[in-house]
Amino acid sequence: MIRLAMLSFWHLHGKDYAQAAQEHPDTKIVAVWDEDPARGREEAVRWGARFYDDLGELLANPEIDAVVVDTPTSAHKDVIIAAARAGKHIFTEKVIAPTLQDTQEIVREVAASGVTFMVSMWRSDEAYTEAITNILNRGLLGTITQLRIRDGHPLGVPTPEHPRGYLPEQFYNVKESLGGALIDLCHPVYLLAHFLGRPSSVSAAFGYVTRREIEDNAIVTFHYPDGAIGVAETSYVSAYTPFSIEAHGTKGSLLYSEDGIGELVARSRSPHPERATSQNGPDGKLYLRSDLLDPESTDWEPQELPAGPHPKAFDKWVTHIRSGTTAPENVALGIELSAVIEASYRSASTGATMHLDSTPSTGEPTADDLEK
Repeated sequence: MIRLAMLSFWHLHGKDYAQAAQEHPDTKIVAVWDEDPARGREEAVRWGARFYDDLGELLANPEIDAVVVDTPTSAHKDVIIAAARAGKHIFTEKVIAPTLQDTQEIVREVAASGVTFMVSMWRSDEAYTEAITNILNRGLLGTITQLRIRDGHPLGVPTPEHPRGYLPEQFYNVKESLGGALIDLCHPVYLLAHFLGRPSSVSAAFGYVTRREIEDNAIVTFHYPDGAIGVAETSYVSAYTPFSIEAHGTKGSLLYSEDGIGELVARSRSPHPERATSQNGPDGKLYLRSDLLDPESTDWEPQELPAGPHPKAFDKWVTHIRSGTTAPENVALGIELSAVIEASYRSASTGATMHLDSTPSTGEPTADDLEK
């Protein structure tokens, strides 16, 4: 049994990961720490675990094997490095850190400690991601010209029941969150990096629909040396927002759409939930049209998604801990996410296009890195 400590429930997904830990046959929550002691004590009772006022005392306990980090984004660096130095395996909410320098420092410390480290980027583990990756790798679209990914929800929109929106207030505290819709709902960002790699430059535009100090509406444009353009769209203030991916190339296109978080929220709020059925179905639909497959066809051909299982990041993390392995591809994608996030916030604040280092990460620090 892997004995887990939950480090904070600042993020909404903290309860989701606690539930995943409770349901997993190989993990047990034995400890809780939270920068908000009242919240931490409440969650410790909920999950039948011991609450620690002092993080150092928790990390010094040899009977704790691993930690799940859901602290404010601003605390990720200190908490993750402390856990790594204590020899605890680490699962963390995205992003690792909002700057590339801090992320690289965290990754060096984790690598030096030899623990298993994973970042929760759950859309990278889905069947449609595998299917689209396969299509792109086979070259069925020719040279990629555009790739657009959209994800959003209305949880920032005021309602009679929640006049300041459904999201907890800490999400709007810029000193803790370090950003809004882009840094929290960053699935399109890491998926674009997964499909197309690190862009040469990015440009970003933010909207402040609810007039908070953090952005609740964001678009980032990825620029690539070969002329390809990627577009990542996120929002806290869009009503239904099907999650969608479009990829276009010189020889074909693909379209994927499924019910997004916005549609799920709308369905849960429906006065007639029995009528609120899904148009696309739980697995979504992927369509492909390629001259390389059938130049005579004028039809969009539905594509079968790869059969499961497609374990989530948490389950993969547990498997890695059990087998004594690491997850360099996951870590590398987390590094790419931080690189693009940092450049995007700089672009939005300055109005300038921001250029990125052309060398993508492997997720495995070099010997020189470990000596720093």
